[in-house]
Amino acid sequence: MKKHNFNAGPSILPEEVIKQTADAVLDIDGIGLSILEISHRSKEFLPIIEEASALFKELLNVPEGYSVLFLGGGASLQFCMVPYNFLNKKAAYLNTGSWAKKAMKEAKLFGDVIEVASSESDNYTYIPKNFKVPSDVDYLHITTNNTIYGTELLEDLDVNVPLIADMSSDIFSRPIDVSKYNCIYGGAQKNLGPSGVTFVIVKNEALGKVNREIPTMLNYQTHVKKNSMFNTPPVLPVYSSLMTLRWLKAQGGVEEMQKRAKQRAELLYTEIDRNKLFTGTTHTEDRSRMNICFVMAPEYKELEKDFLEFATQKGLVGIKGHRSVGGFRASCYNAMPLEGVQCLVNCMKEFEQSH
Repeated sequence: MKKHNFNAGPSILPEEVIKQTADAVLDIDGIGLSILEISHRSKEFLPIIEEASALFKELLNVPEGYSVLFLGGGASLQFCMVPYNFLNKKAAYLNTGSWAKKAMKEAKLFGDVIEVASSESDNYTYIPKNFKVPSDVDYLHITTNNTIYGTELLEDLDVNVPLIADMSSDIFSRPIDVSKYNCIYGGAQKNLGPSGVTFVIVKNEALGKVNREIPTMLNYQTHVKKNSMFNTPPVLPVYSSLMTLRWLKAQGGVEEMQKRAKQRAELLYTEIDRNKLFTGTTHTEDRSRMNICFVMAPEYKELEKDFLEFATQKGLVGIKGHRSVGGFRASCYNAMPLEGVQCLVNCMKEFEQSH
């Protein structure tokens, strides 16, 4: 039986990327050595990280004056690296979910933090609108897609202060205007590669402005100067990410990924709204294309376990919702084919007919 991987992360990768990575683990480029054992300063690896950076910039139309970094520590480490490097006195945060709240907590160690808006009181079922950002903050931090709660900012914000974004779970799913941001970061394990590498896009001229000493490894300038090679980078995840970037380009880039994301989301949300057994969990206008959350309708709540077992038998993997929301979550990242979503829709229809 074919499996359809809806895991929230680490998550689905293109089949060819998995195969290319597996081949490189056995023997990279026919040199008789595994990518797991070559030097990160070897003539085999240096072109890999250089091409990954170049493709990153090409696919997102990153303007001149920005660096692309491949670091360790996950997005969670960026929660403190961002304020370490950018927060002088005061920063603004938009609280749209668990990860946004955790980022805000870390920032409070470095200065004043203004929560410009929050949807926490409604269990993060929407993205706050029409909030005001103080003009004297060092930056506004946003989380563009909320993996747990299934809400997403689908367009770049227009604000009059520097903008910083956690794009862990929706990078490369739509075009973005990088020039609006001082920093964009995220874990790779949704739309870019396996876990273990973190991407950072940083505006070079925005660095070096804070009035504090920054530990060497937590200073973005360290990694900009050394092209992500100050210390040993996560070699295997970088290689796999390069294979994904090549795949993205061959598929038609972020414009094509946006088209596919809309198709997947429309197909599944249409069934959620039609099917009497299920209901969505977020405001319609803020529905995520990456993480589609839904629950049993109240009168059918007792069928939740039965549906999960039924879906598992059909080869649908990873659709159990996060404990904060319950129900179900279908993570539809770039590598998810429309066929996978159609199988989930068919499963929902079949379950409805039998109940």
